[in-house]
Amino acid sequence: MAAATMQAMVCEGPGRPLTLVTLPRPEPGPSQVLLRVHACGVCRTDLHLVDGELPDPKRPVIPGHEIVGTVVARGAGVAAPALGSRVGVPWLAHTCGRCDYCGSGRENLCGEARFTGYQRDGGYAEYAVAEAAYVLPLPERYDDIHAAPLLCAGLIGYRAYALAGSARNLGLYGFGAAAHLIAQIALAQGRRVFAYTRPGDDAAQALARELGVHWAGASDQEAPARLDAALIFAPVGALVPAALAATAKGGVVVCAGIHMSDIPAFPYRLLWGERVVRSVANLTRGDGEAFMALAGAIPLTAHVEPFPLAEANVALARLRCGAVSGAAVLTTGG
Repeated sequence: MAAATMQAMVCEGPGRPLTLVTLPRPEPGPSQVLLRVHACGVCRTDLHLVDGELPDPKRPVIPGHEIVGTVVARGAGVAAPALGSRVGVPWLAHTCGRCDYCGSGRENLCGEARFTGYQRDGGYAEYAVAEAAYVLPLPERYDDIHAAPLLCAGLIGYRAYALAGSARNLGLYGFGAAAHLIAQIALAQGRRVFAYTRPGDDAAQALARELGVHWAGASDQEAPARLDAALIFAPVGALVPAALAATAKGGVVVCAGIHMSDIPAFPYRLLWGERVVRSVANLTRGDGEAFMALAGAIPLTAHVEPFPLAEANVALARLRCGAVSGAAVLTTGG
């Protein structure tokens, strides 16, 4: 029998550290499942939430949208997933299912969409509820802490990667949780990968080289080849003109973050030549299914740094200063 209470790390307001509290264990409503959380990834979006950079969050809210857990209860009308099954809960928590975006396969743009760990309580807790239709099966080859980064770093990275099309030379700006997974997929598919990090980030460059990228250097350095596509995972607007300058004619620059500092003015010649700048907004359930199938077929090495749930603030602080190599993951001991 699940406990009547749970421990959770709660965000009570912008700029304030998370607070460890004891709360009643949530109960699944109609169409929902209750999960015993085993692990939850720590994402840069969680930093934006804590820092007050995202509009209209639930307050207070339990952050976390890379949840790995076991289904321990189901609400009315839920036939799947089965009790005892391991599933993942991603960023997308709910859509209306009626609007033009939902009807055209673009539920990521739904105006009534709700998001895990932002407008719905997330996984920095011992238990979490989620709508059954939005959870994802996870490849068995990954244990809990290594599966957690797949649920956002992997998913958002995959959506950004898909927008690169058939790019042969791929640049990755910001070599963290998302980039180190997508680099492995791109390399397995025969592409050339160039990793750009913040100046002086020797650890990230070393990780990139360990994974087999063709070049790794600082974002203010020049790679040995022009890029066909650049994926920007760092929330730094100044990287957009830098990436455009590194991209060949006809190339695409994809901004993959939910938040980015302002993009500075840049000369039109950087955009000219049919270069494209576009953003990634959220994800669809189809993205989740496609990426999990890919992650099941291509063995990915998720570099993780685990932290106990109570040390969520330490994990966020390390992520903020760029001290996490790969992905930070909270564990609950469950």
